[in-house]
Amino acid sequence: MDELETEIAELICDVCRIRGGIPLDMTPDSYLIGPESPLDTDSLDAVEIVFSIQNKYGVRIGNDDNSRKILATLKSLAGFVREDRTV
Repeated sequence: MDELETEIAELICDVCRIRGGIPLDMTPDSYLIGPESPLDTDSLDAVEIVFSIQNKYGVRIGNDDNSRKILATLKSLAGFVREDRTV
């Protein structure tokens, strides 16, 4: 994981109250939400993640189908933050 991906993973662990910090099996390509996620997060956690990311990085994640793509993996979320912050 790069620096931003690690920072986002730590934020998610904090916001979603994940014990023990970032799971060892967490990679940039790991799913963020759902049963396949090493974080064991659900749709309610997704709302908290979106709120926290928007507040910390000043980006806007919409309520459309694109938000599912953005929240798919740690890599896709970090990529969105990088791209949207520079606009």
